[in-house]
Amino acid sequence: MRIRIVGAGAMGRGIAQWAASAGHTVELGDVRAEAVTDAVEFVVSMLDRAVAKGRMSAADRDASVARLVPLADPWAAGPDVELVIEAVREDLETKAEVFGKLERALPSSAVFATNTSSLSVTRIAATLQDPSRLAGLHFFNPVPLMRIVEVVPGAATRPGIPALLTGLVEGCGHRAVTVADTPGFLVNHAGRGLVTEALALLEESVAGPADIDRIARDVLGLRMGPFELMDLTGLDVTAAVIDSIWQGFRYEDRLRPSYLTPNRVVAGLHGRKTGRGWYAYGEGADGPAPEPAVTGDGDRPVFVAASGSVETGSYVDALAGALEAAGVRVERGDGPSADALVLVPVWGTTVSGAIRAGGLPPERTVGVEVLPAAGRRRVLAVTAATGPAAARDARAVLARAAGDEPHAVTVVRDTAGSVAQRLLSSIVAVGASIAERLLATPADIDLAVTTGLGYPAGPLAWGERIGAPRLLELQRALHATTGDPRHRPTRWVTERADLGLALTEAGTAVDDCWG
Repeated sequence: MRIRIVGAGAMGRGIAQWAASAGHTVELGDVRAEAVTDAVEFVVSMLDRAVAKGRMSAADRDASVARLVPLADPWAAGPDVELVIEAVREDLETKAEVFGKLERALPSSAVFATNTSSLSVTRIAATLQDPSRLAGLHFFNPVPLMRIVEVVPGAATRPGIPALLTGLVEGCGHRAVTVADTPGFLVNHAGRGLVTEALALLEESVAGPADIDRIARDVLGLRMGPFELMDLTGLDVTAAVIDSIWQGFRYEDRLRPSYLTPNRVVAGLHGRKTGRGWYAYGEGADGPAPEPAVTGDGDRPVFVAASGSVETGSYVDALAGALEAAGVRVERGDGPSADALVLVPVWGTTVSGAIRAGGLPPERTVGVEVLPAAGRRRVLAVTAATGPAAARDARAVLARAAGDEPHAVTVVRDTAGSVAQRLLSSIVAVGASIAERLLATPADIDLAVTTGLGYPAGPLAWGERIGAPRLLELQRALHATTGDPRHRPTRWVTERADLGLALTEAGTAVDDCWG
């Protein structure tokens, strides 16, 4: 296929490298001639690096370079061009101008694709004389390494174009997901679950950025915590995406932005690119503060109290057994002794509520996370009534392990559920809301999130690990405890819990009933 790429910036040159390496002839154009020269030099250097690392032969490198065709004029006639991929700046007027010129220069048979990440594909197409020839083809940076592409049909896109683009993407070794033309498309939309809930936890002073990041990594198994991720992406970019998706979905509570971000953006605290965001970067930067040393009495007896949840019932015996195996004296019976620490596993509820309901001693009762940790970290929740000495002792007790290195223990403020539960519930809920709107299939949602965001599992598969009934219990408890509509259960989870269906199943659609 002969492909013209207009826009020779970071995305354009990445797409050019990807397509030329896969055997396509690539015309590369830009309004700035020097940008084309720089882009070609960059692509050649990346191909040279691939040869040096043994990932590509010298002959394949030479053939790929030969398929790169720099254009002096991006609007030059191109009777053989079959596909145009636009990769210019995110501005509707600019993109409309680009496609208008291309429409006059190229044959009507050429398919147009926009690499927009935030603009409506339908609105871009509406500026053309023939809106049916355009679709979205959203790549992620760096293109050769991010092996996922969103194919986004506009309202007027011809039926055959999505299949054509999907075939191109998969023929070049990437994975394609078909997504409805909605704010944030799929990956950026799905990613709001983690970031918006992390900001909400920070708003409520449940924990600081470093502790939320540690829990996200060591309990949930994410490669990067949400605040590390915002610093990498740029808080200015993250805040704009959060706002645009929230506004695009007509102020959906589940996607609600935080009041914390606007001032940080105005102050230039954008993350790595400005040297300071949620963390400091560059020469002399200390990074996140180290965790406090464990100083409490790890020999203090404990009593593990049931909180009444179906989810926490089995965890009580499991935690008690693990602590006993580590040499902790665990009390059994109907209640704690006068000296025992009380550990309360919670599932969507608060430690303070468990203290009131169970008549537990407030000054020595703390909460513990019940989600199985991906790493060696436990999470301890303290209430306003917890004695500081009791908190230190509980941390020392939870740090103990049987014949192995001690557990890391993060101390957070009591909240409904816990930090990890709220993050996971939000990730699954946003993914489920995408599925219930039929914006993408369950399989494509999970594929896009694991490939595009690097999560250990897609949101629906992750929720299925817990199970729809248990997840529904968590979401109902979070909603009832906080009263915040951001936590309300999704129809997708509720229906599948009622019917015994997996969260990853699309289920029967109305169109399936006619045959």
